[in-house]
Parts: sequence; C-alpha cells; structure tokens
Amino acid sequence: MPFVITDPCIGTKDTACVDVCPVDCIHPRKDEPEFETMTMLYIHPEECIDCGACVPACPVTAIYDSVEAVPASQHGFIEANAIYRNGDADAMAAAEAIVKAHVESHAELMAIDPKERQAAH
Repeated sequence: MPFVITDPCIGTKDTACVDVCPVDCIHPRKDEPEFETMTMLYIHPEECIDCGACVPACPVTAIYDSVEAVPASQHGFIEANAIYRNGDADAMAAAEAIVKAHVESHAELMAIDPKERQAAH
C-alpha cells in the first residue's frame, strides 16, 4: 500500500488531496453520499498510482507516503485505508470501526487541533 491517511484527517476531512489526485483514489469525495457520514477520508490502495500529489496538498499533514512512515500509534489506519471501499457498506463499516476505536482509545490525542496532531505522535 503506497499512501495512508491518518488521524489528523479526523475533524478536518479537507478535500484538497482529492482535488489534486489524478486518479480519483481518495474517498469519499464531497459528491459521494458517504462523505457526510464517514469520519475521515481514505486512500484506495489499488487505485493509487504513487504519484504523491496528495501529500503536500493535505493542510493537516495527515498523509504518509509509505506504510513504514506511519507512526506506531497510527498503525490501525494502515488497515482502515486498506479495507475501505467506497460503496461497500461492510468495508466502510469495518474501516470506520477501526477509526472510531482509535478515537476512543486516544482521547487526549484527539483533543489536539488536527493541524498540530501529527507532531504529537
């Protein structure tokens, strides 16, 4: 899996990354019905072409360019991004369950402004 969106996206869900993605691999987009209900955005690992355009576009530095770069405290997001499939209710629910478990178990981290959260890891 090339890129991983992590917890600074929670509370932000900024779509600047979606706007620069040349292959439309970041979901849910604002025009997709799931956008309002999902906690964060996800990168579809099979659709991503490793271009890296999303990384500098993210205003809260939520996107890591490799699985190896993801901090240990955010490893659950690797799986969440790997299993999320827009339109597949079971896959979306499984990914959201991972994210919600992270939120519940890291309340002190989630209290930090998303723009500063990556540095807190």
